[in-house]
Amino acid sequence: MFLSMPSDRSLVLLIRLGAFLCFAGWTWQHLYWEAPYGILLWHDTTYAYASRWGISWEEFVGTGAADGFVQKWVSRVGWLYLACAILSLTVRKGAWIQMAALVGGSGLLSILAYTKYLAANSQPPMFFEHGGQVLIPLLLVLAIAVGVRHRITVGTAIVAVILTFAGHGSYALGIWPTPAGFHAMTAVILKTEYQTTRAFLHVAGLLDFFVCLGILVPAIRRQSALYAAIWGLLTSFARPVAGMSLGLRFWGADHFIHEALLRAPHCLVPLYLFLLWYRPRQAGSHESDFATMPSADSTLLPINPASANGQTR
Repeated sequence: MFLSMPSDRSLVLLIRLGAFLCFAGWTWQHLYWEAPYGILLWHDTTYAYASRWGISWEEFVGTGAADGFVQKWVSRVGWLYLACAILSLTVRKGAWIQMAALVGGSGLLSILAYTKYLAANSQPPMFFEHGGQVLIPLLLVLAIAVGVRHRITVGTAIVAVILTFAGHGSYALGIWPTPAGFHAMTAVILKTEYQTTRAFLHVAGLLDFFVCLGILVPAIRRQSALYAAIWGLLTSFARPVAGMSLGLRFWGADHFIHEALLRAPHCLVPLYLFLLWYRPRQAGSHESDFATMPSADSTLLPINPASANGQTR
């Protein structure tokens, strides 16, 4: 029995799910915890602009949780993420206002990526590794507007995967200082010592860069996309696996589950590419996965020209 090619509808559904989970995760971060805008907002330069509107320092910073100007507006931004999460499930072809709103959601995610970049002392890999999250709303809009198999849609997905894995690989390989969280999650899950953990991360970093190259090579792009999807899933769930505990309130799910959800594009975008490039083999066929499929009314020629003349050995 051979699997059939995935339908366009199923591929779009996969991208919808990735965009929804990403926005849902960041919605939880905004409304329940705190979004990482501090490096942009908590300094005198920002207050100088706010003071022009007659806002005092006490009103700007607040006296407790979520009662200052900054906290209130950050919370309101969370509702925009919730709206984008809903639009990810409801947007349809021709709904240009909804599509424009999702493109705006991609802009919101770009701002988040920029704040992470600044917080990491302006390290480029920190911005690049958010490429899958930033681009998935745009990818969804393209899939609906021009088609899930259109070269622009596919190209955007490839760029998203390369950016994400190049960022991760730069940190894991040590090209840029490896975040302590990488070491901590790996050591907790695998129960390894520092040297073993470091060696594991270096191998993972090399494979990340292999994915970036392999996804551009037709002969190995499906395998590269499949590895990227599996590794993206594992690294996403590494957060709750390493951080959750029965001793924490809600087992720590309120702190860690959304960290996995917002990274859904790291898995679902390469999975979309893997399924897109899938070509079912016919029984007894030795064709390449990337060969052109014969049309329904094409005639199969005999392999041995002699057999066409009735000759046998």
